[in-house]
Amino acid sequence: MSKRILFISDHGDPLAPLGTAQAGGQNNYVKHLALSLDNREHSIDIFTHWSNPLTPQIEHFGTNCRVIRVAAGRKEYVAKTDMYSILPAFLKEMQHLEDLSKYDVMHTHYWLSGLLGSQISSRYSVPWIHTSHSLGIAKQQATGVTEPRRLKAEQMILASADTVIATTKTEAALIKATVKNPSPIRIIPIGVDEVFKPDAAIARNPFTFTYAGRLEETKGIYTLIRAFKLLQYSGLVSSPLKLQIIGGEKSQVDASTGKAVSDKLKAATSGIENQIEFLGSRPPHELARLFRSSTAVIVPSYYESFGMVAAEAQACGTAVIASKVGGLGDIVLHRETGLQVEPSNIKELASSMGLLANRFDIAENLGEQAAKFAQEHFKWKAIAKKMEKLYERIGYEVNNTPVSN
Repeated sequence: MSKRILFISDHGDPLAPLGTAQAGGQNNYVKHLALSLDNREHSIDIFTHWSNPLTPQIEHFGTNCRVIRVAAGRKEYVAKTDMYSILPAFLKEMQHLEDLSKYDVMHTHYWLSGLLGSQISSRYSVPWIHTSHSLGIAKQQATGVTEPRRLKAEQMILASADTVIATTKTEAALIKATVKNPSPIRIIPIGVDEVFKPDAAIARNPFTFTYAGRLEETKGIYTLIRAFKLLQYSGLVSSPLKLQIIGGEKSQVDASTGKAVSDKLKAATSGIENQIEFLGSRPPHELARLFRSSTAVIVPSYYESFGMVAAEAQACGTAVIASKVGGLGDIVLHRETGLQVEPSNIKELASSMGLLANRFDIAENLGEQAAKFAQEHFKWKAIAKKMEKLYERIGYEVNNTPVSN
């Protein structure tokens, strides 16, 4: 039976170009989950902040999917760290734009959306599912950065939602260990677009590494650049190396020249500018091509709840070198589908890159196993079916719970 599904993705506009500010794994997840549910004849409305004034307020995609953009008094880019203050206006505008009681189920994404979801659930009795995408406690453990407001909010959300989705076993275990009386938890992984698959016609370069994501410190981009520089100067690899960096803002990179623009990136890449190419944001089919042609894809994050890029690269049949943090520990199987390294460990990352550059047979074998692993675990069609069953069960349980006098 088709359902009217409400998604809230406060800062993660699913139609924003990937690699731009606040456009990463969450955006991709929301978009492809919506499309996969659309294929199962459900209708999905996605409320997100109107961060780009040039985009329409309501934008259709798929057959029955809509992005509904909410200005909340600020039709402009607002960093997610500043978005808490506009949540009251966000909720008020949502109520003005749509009858929120009409939805059969609500799925919130990230803690800010969870705060909105908590109020909607209590006011309209809409069954509520929540996916964190990243956890404040994981960030604190990885970086030492504490966000008291976020930690308090996540405690409430993860104990109040009708069901919490964890994308990996590691995330589920962390929630159980740190949240008092957590809501029921279901482990449902993230899927990858069907464009990410092996292609034997594309030749793999044994001396090329690729990074895709936001160019932020916590994503480990500067650790990667330092490791690449160390490997380049070490003499351990006889052939010239190349590092492709996908993502970044116009204030950081110039994709037309392939060069860094920001002072920080210029300083980091000094001396190896000719070996590093900044490609800017790229659409999925180009990402897939770049992944397939690489020796390995590097995911050097300080923390990750899941690690979408790692899943996509493996689906292309490419080995991944990833930090051993959060969900990456479940997504990249050490010495089976890729290599795991300690976060921020420049020497270990350089050594792992050197190993795969020098032993192309190892990289190829890891890539073959990675493709098989991804095919088994990261298919959106199967994930949407699991989510659909969960929505149906939660809707039944919430709507058939006796009300105590």
